[in-house]
Amino acid sequence: MNPQPVVTVVQSSPAFGLGTLADVLAERVRLVRPYAGDTVPALADAGDAVVVLGAETSAYDTDAAPWLGAVRALLSEALAAGTPVLGLGLGAQLLALAGGGQVQVAAPPGVEAGVTRVFWRPGACDDAVVGSVVDPADRVTPVVTLHADAVVDLPANAAWLGSTDMYPYQAFRIGSGLGLQFQPEVTRELLEGWLARGELADATAALDGFDRDADAVLATGRRIAEAFAATVDRHAGAGTVTV
Repeated sequence: MNPQPVVTVVQSSPAFGLGTLADVLAERVRLVRPYAGDTVPALADAGDAVVVLGAETSAYDTDAAPWLGAVRALLSEALAAGTPVLGLGLGAQLLALAGGGQVQVAAPPGVEAGVTRVFWRPGACDDAVVGSVVDPADRVTPVVTLHADAVVDLPANAAWLGSTDMYPYQAFRIGSGLGLQFQPEVTRELLEGWLARGELADATAALDGFDRDADAVLATGRRIAEAFAATVDRHAGAGTVTV
């Protein structure tokens, strides 16, 4: 029997956990919590895939999060090696930077919070991960997002996969790496925690929106997690990743 693939998950904040990804990735997960003193590994020690979760810090704030440089280095190594990567929120921004893109702190048009809609571009239908949630008939999916910083330039070799009304680069792929500015791992408990740590004026509206669309949002998160896990399994079995 082949050993279970190992997915290194970098968690940069206690408030940003695995959420709905936890049950799907399950025993594949090797959790690295640099905020608690864990060392961010090099790719050789990271197993078969890398997931980078969100956090409150900006992608440039190495004073608050001195491990961010090591995370970017890990992502660069993973992209060069064709190792499956999933970057969520801050993780997507770090992935863009690792690939040569640009992130803006406090980007206009401002904070994007709560349930919104991702409009998928045509190429998203064929993506090994987000293709699992794209309806070719309308290519619109409800998701939850909470951010003020944003990717403003994609790397030259990136595939742009999805946007929202407020921000263009909600989903993109750089080779073996998938970046999602929105939060497919969200649960109501996670969202409550995120909102409690911020100063969002319409936090109640954000929670009401989640409750209204919870079934669709949670199902989307689970399908993305399952598709990513399948990609990891294929990579671990074949030594390559299909995107």
